[in-house]
Amino acid sequence: MEGTDVPMAVPTAVPALATEPRFAQRLRQCLEQERLLDGRYGLQRVPGGRVAVPVLPDKLSQLCLPAEVPCELLGIQDPVPSRAARRRSPAQRLREELRRLLGAGWSGELERDVPHAWQRHGDLVLLSEDSFTAEPWERLGSALWETVAKALGARRVARRGRVMPDGMRSPRVTLLLGQHGWVEHVDNGIRYTFDVTKCMFSPGNITEKLRVASLPCSGEVVVDLYAGIGYFTLPFLVHAGAAFVHACEWNSHAVEALHRSLVLNGVRDRCHIHSGDSRQLQLRDVADRVNLGLIPSSEEGWPVACRVLKKATGGVLHIHHNVETRPVPAMPQSAVLLAEQGSPEAASPGGEAQHPAQHSGEETLGARLRPEWQSWAEGTATRIQGLLAELHGRPWRSSVLHIEPVKSYAPHVHHLVLDLECRPVLPV
Repeated sequence: MEGTDVPMAVPTAVPALATEPRFAQRLRQCLEQERLLDGRYGLQRVPGGRVAVPVLPDKLSQLCLPAEVPCELLGIQDPVPSRAARRRSPAQRLREELRRLLGAGWSGELERDVPHAWQRHGDLVLLSEDSFTAEPWERLGSALWETVAKALGARRVARRGRVMPDGMRSPRVTLLLGQHGWVEHVDNGIRYTFDVTKCMFSPGNITEKLRVASLPCSGEVVVDLYAGIGYFTLPFLVHAGAAFVHACEWNSHAVEALHRSLVLNGVRDRCHIHSGDSRQLQLRDVADRVNLGLIPSSEEGWPVACRVLKKATGGVLHIHHNVETRPVPAMPQSAVLLAEQGSPEAASPGGEAQHPAQHSGEETLGARLRPEWQSWAEGTATRIQGLLAELHGRPWRSSVLHIEPVKSYAPHVHHLVLDLECRPVLPV
């Protein structure tokens, strides 16, 4: 472009050229032709009745416009994304921002190192441990994390590591941008708060949290032997109508998070937190219901669960466990076609074939009860019945109410919950 130099001021945010409305489209076209327009943002009104046209930050030295287009360089504090930018996915925005940051240093190797997914907790983005591991990222320092936050609309960034083998499932999480790791997460209208650098959050348990919220617990006393940050304690209190919950937890960071979440949800007065090893719990004869939400096995908590159940009336145990399942043999293709085309079970009321859902090659957690699940449930019921009889010196009965598949934990390993009703046998 030929013409006069633009008066240069130091922009404090996204640089843009402000001009009168009648010149805005002409200015935009000029910048676009010269590849100086910042397409991430749209034109927007600024004080003084002018229109601001965004400019690429690294092209400021090349600005030279016709004299008949009066304009001034300024910084926009709250730029409006362009229509094209709004159509881009967060992953696309992240790659484009990083490509812009690195310039000639961008490579296919670095692109493969950029995550496609992440966890989001309010204004904090939690990255996976295998993201941004290549050496060139380290040289960028804080500029990298500021770019990531800006691209994803966050203020804080953290990266997850492997869970520590300390018995508490403590996370190795590094805060990369921000002053603290406390976040708030809302599930089913319940507010959970926790420090991501100190406590785990398990989004995979959402179906079980929803199920717990729907249980008929009105007036009941519940003991939650492995409360954590309140995954199940809070649904019991907020939605299921439990009168009182005894929450047991030995991780001090989780105890602090649970306390804060109880206050946030207005149920602190209906919960007592027992801090320490639940195996040493001194409670006896208080519970209508006991939750044993520990995997891969909650077996060490079975004797405690038996002790806290009301000895006169018994109650219900919710026993979590990882159960290994043999692979389901694939149906012959001819049988699949026959089922889809001809069987009554394969058709909906409207006559459309219902195709089986699939998930990453792993067999779907369907309604069909696997033999291994039934065998585990019956064996658990027998052992619990024996523990209760030994504890109280009289016979008890145990009945399998329900087996709930929560999630696939590993290939051919399923996280299950057994609802087990336990009642004393009354003398005739």
